[in-house]
Amino acid sequence: MTSPKGTKKKRRRVGRGDGSGKGTYSGRGLKGQKSRSGKGPMTKFQGGQLSLLKRLPSIRGFNNIFRQEYSVVNVEQLALFPPDSEVTPELLQQVGFVKDLRNPVKVLGRGEIDVAISISAQRFSASARQKIEAAGGNTTVIE
Repeated sequence: MTSPKGTKKKRRRVGRGDGSGKGTYSGRGLKGQKSRSGKGPMTKFQGGQLSLLKRLPSIRGFNNIFRQEYSVVNVEQLALFPPDSEVTPELLQQVGFVKDLRNPVKVLGRGEIDVAISISAQRFSASARQKIEAAGGNTTVIE
């Protein structure tokens, strides 16, 4: 089976003499960087103008290698536990409030709590501790 007429266009062969219509300079014009053989300018080259990569701000500031990342749990999440329950980081992971136990758990004070629970975690914010104890619960710091 052959392709319909006009679907396959013949490639134009340049540099095959002046009689071909694409001889002498072979469609490259006269002089200049693009008329020479070889690869040509790199894609990010902008004609001597300061390149975009150099104009953009580089990485600034610094990363503190001693920074401690915490798994954060808020008081409003703890309100979902039944009264008088013992909440530990392992239980928080089972419920899905904490993803990774390699990071210490910190309880923050967003939201309200009205059930008395005893919770143990590595850190507590002052407002979280105050709200938990005001509801009749107690906090235990794990070392």
